[in-house]
Amino acid sequence: MNTWYEGLTRPPLSPPNWVFGPVWTILYIMIAVSIILYYQASGKQHVPLATAVLTLHIIANLAWTSLFFGLKSPLLALIDILVLDATLVLLIYLFRQASMVSALLLVPYLLWVSFATYLNAGLYWLNRG
Repeated sequence: MNTWYEGLTRPPLSPPNWVFGPVWTILYIMIAVSIILYYQASGKQHVPLATAVLTLHIIANLAWTSLFFGLKSPLLALIDILVLDATLVLLIYLFRQASMVSALLLVPYLLWVSFATYLNAGLYWLNRG
């Protein structure tokens, strides 16, 4: 972790730094399986929409680290993670139409991203100004 982050006041329930690596590893595996199951499912509807939302979601996911740690901007990262939340909810809805398992595999990710949104908002609020 960088020294800037270590100096921030953290909100209640902030996990230790070592938790993030294993959690994200498991989640990324589940996300990959979910995406594969969605695209392999028969009877998919709205594939272009799902692909566009998934692309936006992946871009937002990749951007968060640069916004938060690179630019040291909890505010920009918070805006980004709200996009992540919204696109994830839409993905679960779209994936469910093709594969319930695909959608359910994203639920732990939604729970984690919701928790991450709380942490990000708390970091912004506690360290603004």
